[in-house]
Amino acid sequence: MKQQKKAPPKAATAPVAPQPFKKSVAREYFESIVIAVILALFIRTFVVQAFKIPTGSMENNLLIGDHLLVNKFVFGPSAGAVERALLPERPIRRGDIIVFKYPEDRERDFIKRVIGLPGETLEVKNKKVYINGTPIVEPYVHFLEPPQNASAYAEVTSFDKRERYGPVTIPDGQYFMMGDNRDNSQDSRYWGLLSREDVKGRAVMIYWSYESETEDYQQTGIGAMAKDLFTVVTHFFTRTRWSRMFNLIH
Repeated sequence: MKQQKKAPPKAATAPVAPQPFKKSVAREYFESIVIAVILALFIRTFVVQAFKIPTGSMENNLLIGDHLLVNKFVFGPSAGAVERALLPERPIRRGDIIVFKYPEDRERDFIKRVIGLPGETLEVKNKKVYINGTPIVEPYVHFLEPPQNASAYAEVTSFDKRERYGPVTIPDGQYFMMGDNRDNSQDSRYWGLLSREDVKGRAVMIYWSYESETEDYQQTGIGAMAKDLFTVVTHFFTRTRWSRMFNLIH
């Protein structure tokens, strides 16, 4: 019987290396956009927010058309020592200019200066602010009209909150807010005290200032937005207040 010849062994083949995964250009752009949006939302929610001045209530320190950066973390609670060191916080102080939810319409943001702190008694007499019976120094204040005659009769009968207000004792967790333009400011004299939970952050810097009027911010809709954009583009260099840009807010 003839023996069958064995087939020669097959040569060993080298393993095929897996092909590296390569993202498409569209996917790379999409992921970059998603990450950028997440970072922007995080920064806007927890760290810094842009805000623009629509009225003259803070003149002459903040003008209509000033665009601000608001530090939203400085008054926020921190979890531990490391977080406090990296992102320092501090309590609200008298004189801080802060952005907050308007108590009568929480969808709107207001900006005013902190004047009265928790536990203090505040009173306005002849447009002068007294804290616990002592007048305070306010170099930032602007008046459209001088105080009325400071007679005892005028103090008793005057119902103008610009001239006389209080006295009022401020409870814990609340603040008395006033605009620097005392004769043209819708503030705590009219809508009451500000709750700590409505504070959004402290205004720290003017990053751009564009000469505007209050009416420019009262119009709404796509047509108004297009008109505003066209106006800014065509008058950017002539109406920008260059000297106010990057000024710190005090």
